[in-house]
Amino acid sequence: MGFAESVWHEIQNPVLYALPVFALFVGIEAFLLRHEQRQDLRGYSAIDTRTSVSMGVVSLLFTAVSKAATLILLVFLHQYVAPWHIPTDTWWSWVLLFVVVDLAWYGYHRFAHRVRIGWAGHQAHHSSEYFNFGTALRQKWNPWFDALFWMPLPVLGFAPWAIYIAFAVNLIYQFFTHTEAIGRLPRPVEFILNTPSHHRVHHASDPEYLDRNYGGILIIWDRMFGTFRQEERTPTYGLTKPVDTYNVFKLQYGEYGKIISDVRRARRWRDKLGFVFGPPGWLPAHEAGIAVPQTPTFEKAAVGE
Repeated sequence: MGFAESVWHEIQNPVLYALPVFALFVGIEAFLLRHEQRQDLRGYSAIDTRTSVSMGVVSLLFTAVSKAATLILLVFLHQYVAPWHIPTDTWWSWVLLFVVVDLAWYGYHRFAHRVRIGWAGHQAHHSSEYFNFGTALRQKWNPWFDALFWMPLPVLGFAPWAIYIAFAVNLIYQFFTHTEAIGRLPRPVEFILNTPSHHRVHHASDPEYLDRNYGGILIIWDRMFGTFRQEERTPTYGLTKPVDTYNVFKLQYGEYGKIISDVRRARRWRDKLGFVFGPPGWLPAHEAGIAVPQTPTFEKAAVGE
């Protein structure tokens, strides 16, 4: 196997094989919700879904480029830094990998919501005011911070190609949590797994729901780290400040422009850094009265998701 073929083998994305299934479920859900009489279901918007699909298709290219760019680093860490190599031919090693990948996802996801430079990329996924299988396809085009959270995995001994597979399975699972059509599931399921009910909370812009339920497959991380919130009333979806546009470039890069503008007008280096690495909505003391995030902190928000 040549080098190019070897790299392609490593970066193949199992999500590509799931695309026909995604398309089928989008069609089925859109059909069912169109004939549903419940007033609390928003259903689908044609232009919103087209925007989500176009963002998702382009994101596949950026994801492939990002994976290819980080593959050499992950392979180096696995081959020359990891004190041991975890086998890939045992069931327990895959179970362990899926759990560790899900924990890494939780860390990344929390970073993407609580650090503005991370939120600048991730907010595109939250920009829709609808919540359906189409919304799941609304992915970011700039996955450049993701590698920071995957780097510990090859150091722990997990093979890079196995990490990519586990992460892809994690994303495929998350697709099915993006729906209003499924209500609460049995209590044991709701306690352990990320469900549509939990993920509706995550996509809400209501103050009591902000910055909650970061888990990918498992919701136990949120319960352990105090970021869990139960769905109690119908969420309002989208950003706290609606973007009011379907321009994919504005949706993907608009927040970066705002960061640049804020950094330029800031007088002190402390404030410049705050606009980049502080939480979304952060303001300097002389502008806000006190330098706190505009979104509620974990301590102030009610816990019980």
